[in-house]
Amino acid sequence: MLQFRGQMLAVEGELGKLRERLKEHEGSVPTRKLDPACIVPSRWANRHADSFGNADFLRLKQDIEVAGGNVQPIAVRPLPEQAGRYEIVFGHRRHRACSELGLPVLAMVETAPFTDHELFSAMDRENRERADLSPFEQGTMYRRALDAGLYPSNRRLAEALGVSHTWVANVLLVADLPPPVIECFRTPIEIQHRHAKLIASAFEVDRKGVLRRAEKLRLQGKRLAPAAVVEALIGRTEEPAAAKPTTLKVGGKSVGSWRRDGAGRVTVELAPGVVPEEKLEKLLEAIARSIEE
Repeated sequence: MLQFRGQMLAVEGELGKLRERLKEHEGSVPTRKLDPACIVPSRWANRHADSFGNADFLRLKQDIEVAGGNVQPIAVRPLPEQAGRYEIVFGHRRHRACSELGLPVLAMVETAPFTDHELFSAMDRENRERADLSPFEQGTMYRRALDAGLYPSNRRLAEALGVSHTWVANVLLVADLPPPVIECFRTPIEIQHRHAKLIASAFEVDRKGVLRRAEKLRLQGKRLAPAAVVEALIGRTEEPAAAKPTTLKVGGKSVGSWRRDGAGRVTVELAPGVVPEEKLEKLLEAIARSIEE
């Protein structure tokens, strides 16, 4: 715990220095308005496309439209060997809103050396402080950084960002779900840790079965709530396949059949005329006695 707190303090210190560097621009170069078309998203950009169409984004966009631009500046850094073009450090949603509204975006330009580690840490912290990313978006961001070699392991990533190892493992579990499973949900940003854990457990038992149910669910074209999707994927809504009918014989002659369904119900079907009306009551009594014994 003490080690983790120390890591948190170290991260806060680094981000504090970073913010101080950005504040220096507020005094010397009091931000500038840039053409959104000259700004590209960070390669660590973590917002899913659905995050730019939900209610939170629409409210942000409306606020920016009413104000005539973004009041809170975004942070960018110049792209090397591309004069007049920039990469977003943080502020992807504000940049997108201004772009869609046809407004210039207010930005602070970080000209001092700015490493990928600093950019990634700043973006991660900014997003967690402002509008929480969904587990899928957070996990996708972390997976991209790990695959690119920005951090050598989950543990080192967690330590560098000052977050718990469990948190990193949880969001990666969501991001690492197979595409056929993710496509079963209305949007990836509604998938929670608990959903991914249940699906991952089902994968360990019957991976092919989960993927088969995912394909069936997608073909149905239904847009279910997340909990219902999980239930369908792990097979809780399915009854085991019913057994085939078994021929019922008396004296070597077929008189009907019986079967047990997936829920354990037993059905007996007798051919017409096998049980005369006057014997039906005795047959039912015999069945009742057999059950009681």
